[in-house]
Amino acid sequence: MGADSALDKPVVLFDGVCNLCSSSVIFIIKRDRGSKIKFASLQSEFGQEQMKRFKLPASLLNSVLLIKNGKLYQRSNAALEIASMLDGLWPLFFIFKIVPRFFRDIIYDWIAKNRYRWFGKKEECMIPTPEMRERFIN
Repeated sequence: MGADSALDKPVVLFDGVCNLCSSSVIFIIKRDRGSKIKFASLQSEFGQEQMKRFKLPASLLNSVLLIKNGKLYQRSNAALEIASMLDGLWPLFFIFKIVPRFFRDIIYDWIAKNRYRWFGKKEECMIPTPEMRERFIN
């Protein structure tokens, strides 16, 4: 799958060795019954290509990124945008967009900074189950 066809749907880029991030991906998949969202680790070839495309440092692994309709969303904006695409009541979290991004990102950055300590870290990137594999790029 080429990069252009991979971006036909929104793509979540995540830290593939972070337990919190991997759990978040599973959480999203379970609440995205229409399979609207694709996934790739930031460490993957595709993830690194997208980092270059949006002029982000390759070492930026402490943020979830969302690419949707050619636009890049980072940190709390990405999280809220992802919530808006999920089934159930999760889109209601989009109301937090009224909170200035500066304040939302302080909380986001605090969690991101402590994620390995609180939730642990894998030695390798998450390997999707066969059922989930079609949702992943690379």
